[in-house]
Amino acid sequence: MSCPLFFPPVWYIHLQPLLRFPLTQVCGIGAQRTVKCKTGPLDIVFVIDSSRSVRPFEFETMRRFLIDIIQNLEVGPNATRVGVIQYSSQVQNIFSLKTFFKRADMEKAINSIVPLAQGTMTGLAIQYAMNLAFTIQEGARPLHKKIPRVAVIVTDGRPQDRVTEVAAQARNAGIEIYAVGIQRADMNSLRAMASHPLEEHVFLVESFDLIQQFGKQFQDKLCVINYCSFGNHSCQHKCVSIPNGYYCRCNDGFTLQADGKACQGDGHVDLVLVIDGSKSVRPQNFELVKQFVNQIVDFLDVSPHGTRVGLVQYSSRVRTEFPLNQYETAEDIKKAVLKVEYMEKGTMTGLALKHMLEHSFSEAEGARPFSQNIPRIGLVFTDGRSQDDISEWARKAKESGITMFVVGVGKAVEEELREIASEPVEQHFSYSADFSTMTHIVDNLKVNICPGRCWQSLCRDQKTGHQDLSNDAWTHKLKPGLSG
Repeated sequence: MSCPLFFPPVWYIHLQPLLRFPLTQVCGIGAQRTVKCKTGPLDIVFVIDSSRSVRPFEFETMRRFLIDIIQNLEVGPNATRVGVIQYSSQVQNIFSLKTFFKRADMEKAINSIVPLAQGTMTGLAIQYAMNLAFTIQEGARPLHKKIPRVAVIVTDGRPQDRVTEVAAQARNAGIEIYAVGIQRADMNSLRAMASHPLEEHVFLVESFDLIQQFGKQFQDKLCVINYCSFGNHSCQHKCVSIPNGYYCRCNDGFTLQADGKACQGDGHVDLVLVIDGSKSVRPQNFELVKQFVNQIVDFLDVSPHGTRVGLVQYSSRVRTEFPLNQYETAEDIKKAVLKVEYMEKGTMTGLALKHMLEHSFSEAEGARPFSQNIPRIGLVFTDGRSQDDISEWARKAKESGITMFVVGVGKAVEEELREIASEPVEQHFSYSADFSTMTHIVDNLKVNICPGRCWQSLCRDQKTGHQDLSNDAWTHKLKPGLSG
């Protein structure tokens, strides 16, 4: 039977920037579904908000949402296992991953839930899911079995506790997080909780009345496992999820190596460093930032036909310290960096990203044409929350082909850093607790920014000053990832 012409309802149009479902997946709304999700087994825990802001009739629609999704799963001890927890000011386990293996039993337990009707401690709920719900004792399969662990958080409000750090810990522990917000939910909190890419893991539904319709779409989404989201794929540049597995791809200008994961460059990159010169950095720390920049320059093979380096400083405004085409040697760049004067004002990171995209990576300032396939790399260094919006220009920079790295220090806001960083975020995002300890980041940047020969060997001819580039230590060895 063919799919009839479908006109999306208001909620679908509203979600279009966040949801990228093909229209063929919309077919089946309102129809009886008979085909269960056949993709491999999951360990899935639903984390549902039952705070006082969720009214009784709204909670009933949330029950139906859970039941509809569970009815679409192949459940069993060797298939998908399901757990449900509810939270408000406290967390309550409704049933664990090991409790039920029949959908009818799960439905009965969900219909028996009594809402807690208190506060909204979402961070506490994520902590519970990570430390208890996804343990082997509660029915989660061991990590070596590579059964995807999925948490679906459904909430209607703003968390009353911190979610960013604990959500990051959960994701790093191998839990893929979907964040479903309803009506009054806070978008920034949803983005801070969810796995990447955000457009596949963050959903905002305009009202409880529409959540059942949305549930039909979410079922299809859940049945397509994104193996790249679990963070252990080991792809050096890009991970591409396919049914029952994944494969790795390299950025432009790099070649995939025999292991299928590492990428080798041809020795040429255009690198623009964007450094925070706001007043929160303070003069003595700004000197450490300049030292950090020069440590990066130290490992680069700078030349007109090799690596080009530009530097931008920002605070309440943006200033190009030098463009990509100004200096032709590492020594000249390092001298220029030491002469940079501290701006000492606000923190307009979004404005700096705009400047980087529109000016620093223009051919007029030394960026080589796209036709030459020279990788374009932006490295942002910041110590605090931006005073303007970064979302638009971070997205545009990445869409334009710039690979974005970000280094955060001290009070830098993790969700902002992750929004700037390219995928996979873990390879493009670094953090240091304070300025004095950030030198440990340089070695990671050396491998990730220039996995090919765009950096200098540590061996230098003492007479000529020329670098010996015969050393093959640049090869980035990676552990095996998931099998397809």
